[in-house]
Amino acid sequence: METVSFHDEMSLADAAVQFGEQAIRLKLVPSFVVRHFPDSRQFYIPDENTSEPLTPEQAYLQFKQMLSNANRLF
Repeated sequence: METVSFHDEMSLADAAVQFGEQAIRLKLVPSFVVRHFPDSRQFYIPDENTSEPLTPEQAYLQFKQMLSNANRLF
């Protein structure tokens, strides 16, 4: 996994998008949605039962966890 740097909410959201795209390429998630607002973003990662909106921080950590677990398997 590559090192990602961020210094504010917008760059953290960009890092979460990058992790999300990697998760899609690895087929860890079928898709994800980012809702853009003037001052923030909401992430939706499909789940079997629910899809609650996530903050950029929550999405970043969830994608990072998925990618870490996937790297352990390979």
